[in-house]
Amino acid sequence: MAQPAMSGMGSGTAGTAGDDPLQTAVWRLRSRACWGDAAALLPPDTAATALQRASLLVERCLYTEHGWEEAEDALRTAEALTHTDDERGAAACERGYLAYAATLHGVRDRADEARAALGRAAALIPPGAAARALLDFRRGLVAQNVAEAPQAARAAFRRAHAGATAHGDLLLLSFTWRHLAGLALREGELAEARHGFTESLRIREELGYLVGTAPALVSLADAETEPQASRLREEARRLFRLLGGVPTWLATQLAPPGTATA
Repeated sequence: MAQPAMSGMGSGTAGTAGDDPLQTAVWRLRSRACWGDAAALLPPDTAATALQRASLLVERCLYTEHGWEEAEDALRTAEALTHTDDERGAAACERGYLAYAATLHGVRDRADEARAALGRAAALIPPGAAARALLDFRRGLVAQNVAEAPQAARAAFRRAHAGATAHGDLLLLSFTWRHLAGLALREGELAEARHGFTESLRIREELGYLVGTAPALVSLADAETEPQASRLREEARRLFRLLGGVPTWLATQLAPPGTATA
């Protein structure tokens, strides 16, 4: 299975929480794989908080492969509260991402829904807007993991990378670094891959994005030689166990050699 990817949600990430105690609490819970607890802090009475709550629950689906109905309910609540093009665009982006997640994890083939929703988002979110970078990234994921179109994925990831840099979205930048590096690794560009994976890991460690650190360690290990590769994977296993086996899709990659997996 291709590796899922998650990213910043605009508000409530390490790069934007600032001195807001609520957003700081949400970020700390999110980064430690406590998405349900983080979502419970957000009253779904405005479009902004309802969208952020839905985003957290969609992200939980990606990492844990459960909570689909709760994510759908939260997203419908957010969609009902949207009034502006920005809000409708953000809701469509989440709708597309949830459909992508369900397709990726084999819950149900919703690839057409994912493409349509992300296309709606593109019509509502103008180029240059902060939210456009996240949308570009997600469209890159669909191109890479659903359409199996690496060239289109690379172009989308590069647009997302430029947007994340321009708007200072460090968490998103950690994802664009990682996915561009993954494409470089597939093409045998080891130096470029190591650089991208190293940057991704550095950002996640600096932000304290604990739940995303094990995947970053594994990615870097794939581009390293022994004994460094084994050390990186062992650190990833430690974090994986610490978080109770999250993200679920990492289990196969972290299984010791010769271990049978279901």
